[in-house]
Amino acid sequence: MTAETSDADVAEIETTDDVVADDTITPEMPSGAETAEGDDSGDGEDHLVEEGEVAGDYLEQLLDLLDFDGDIDLDVDGDRAIVSIDGGRDLVKLVGKNGEVLDALQELTRLAVQQATGERSRLMLDVASWRADRRQRLSALGSEVAHRVAENGGREELDPMTPFERKIVHDAVAAVDGVISESEGVEPKRRVVVIKR
Repeated sequence: MTAETSDADVAEIETTDDVVADDTITPEMPSGAETAEGDDSGDGEDHLVEEGEVAGDYLEQLLDLLDFDGDIDLDVDGDRAIVSIDGGRDLVKLVGKNGEVLDALQELTRLAVQQATGERSRLMLDVASWRADRRQRLSALGSEVAHRVAENGGREELDPMTPFERKIVHDAVAAVDGVISESEGVEPKRRVVVIKR
């Protein structure tokens, strides 16, 4: 069975975590980043590796400005560059309540990459494994609710979530036979509903 995800959800996932930051002091762009625009290797994995390197340089400068310790890891997962910062005690401050600071920092990093490459970035930033842990918890929740609905019937509504979080739950529900999931409501109260087939 596959999760039913509306076109609106797919569009939201593409542009999730849009944050506008005014009057924000940001570190300088890494030197040499201006040359990335003329590079013809902007397709595929090479482009994503370049995004990750620009993001890593930007975040390294930010950590230096804040006097925070942390190790930056760069990876590519499908069609996204993945950048994670781990290791420092102060890093939890860069996550904030419910990941709000992390979302804003991710958007600033995407803007820095866009400034350097000339293309909109969809990179994913994780700090102190917050997103990885959240993904695991949401996947387990989706699976648990799907099994419960498959056994007991009816439908079950979950708490409101971001488009990215809903996608994780939809994927977990899709792995369970006899149930489907839909998104209902309007942002920011949009939620996943699990229904027995």
